[in-house]
Amino acid sequence: MNKQKIALLTDSCADIPQAMIRHDPIYVVPLKLIFSDGEYADGVDITPSEVYRRLPQEIPKTTLPDGASVEQAFAQIKQAGYTKVLAIHLSGGLSGTSNLVRLIGEQTVGLEVAVFDSLSGSLGIGMTVMQAARWIEEGWSWTELLRAVPALMRDTHVFFCVDTLEYLQKGGRIGKIAAIAGTLLQIKPIISFTPEGELVSVAKIRGRKAAMQKMVQLAAALVPRGVPFNLAVAHGDAPAELKEIRELARKSLPDYLHLMEGEIDCTLGAYVGPHLLGVGVQMLTGAFSAAGKEN
Repeated sequence: MNKQKIALLTDSCADIPQAMIRHDPIYVVPLKLIFSDGEYADGVDITPSEVYRRLPQEIPKTTLPDGASVEQAFAQIKQAGYTKVLAIHLSGGLSGTSNLVRLIGEQTVGLEVAVFDSLSGSLGIGMTVMQAARWIEEGWSWTELLRAVPALMRDTHVFFCVDTLEYLQKGGRIGKIAAIAGTLLQIKPIISFTPEGELVSVAKIRGRKAAMQKMVQLAAALVPRGVPFNLAVAHGDAPAELKEIRELARKSLPDYLHLMEGEIDCTLGAYVGPHLLGVGVQMLTGAFSAAGKEN
């Protein structure tokens, strides 16, 4: 049920499974990766596995979507009969995507556009977009959605385990000495987002298995008893380990309402390299309260 004709717009860093995008009124604009042989649209004409294959030879530059792709997305939304757009994008601490979409949305005739900086990435964006899609299907009003989304984003937390510090170091996001020490000691950093949307290291664990367990512990510690929540897991070139971390998460947090499984996008994959794992939790009570809804 979507009587208010509301569409959702996000970007390729949301890591939403294609099956879900096809089912819901979700439109995606791709970020760009620039290799020496040309420019590629994230998830459109290059896949994460291709990025990982090329990383040992070249780390690409990444950039926000071009204006034409955003304009095209708005045109498609209008053509499909929608009159309102709820746009949720990659953290402004990493990208100017939300500002670009906001500027173009303000100039788009015939659409009411509300743009939100997720202050997150990957699972953090994806869970928020998917929950908004459920609320639209349930018939929530535009006003209720605008009140609920900021609270929902504040109560969304994601953690990622990086297999190696090599690519973060090469990209200038971590010091060389720290990268060398981490490699020698098999240190697996766990990263998350600050409230301002910046990447931050929250733990450094020795060994891959221990790091997976620590991520799940960090996520579980954020969920108060009895509070409704969503759960998410994702991988980057590590499908077998995705099964492991999913089972760890489900065992520690069995009472989730919805479980999202994603694959890390090309852009984040270029930042951190292969074998990334992620866990996210999203509490709903604050959003319900902000919208004037009961749990």
